[in-house]
Amino acid sequence: MLDRDSRPFDALLPRIARSIRISSLDEAKIFARRWVIRDKDPALKALVRRLDKARSADAAAGALRALQDALASRNLLPLHQPPGETGSRHTD
Repeated sequence: MLDRDSRPFDALLPRIARSIRISSLDEAKIFARRWVIRDKDPALKALVRRLDKARSADAAAGALRALQDALASRNLLPLHQPPGETGSRHTD
């Protein structure tokens, strides 16, 4: 589960049009592993290790922020997302 300050968010995988809702640390781990399969970037592999090693709430929150930062730097966070909508299509 995400900590109380975190909110579920949608993210995109490269070459996939539908967004994926991430609402827990476990979902973030699965998403990051699938992302590494598609993009062999060593920084993403380090991010997966960070997510896997997160044992405290602070470590989990930091790892989730790092995931969101990595997604944002690669334009994989949907910009305009209506509240409560999941699986929305990403349009440019």
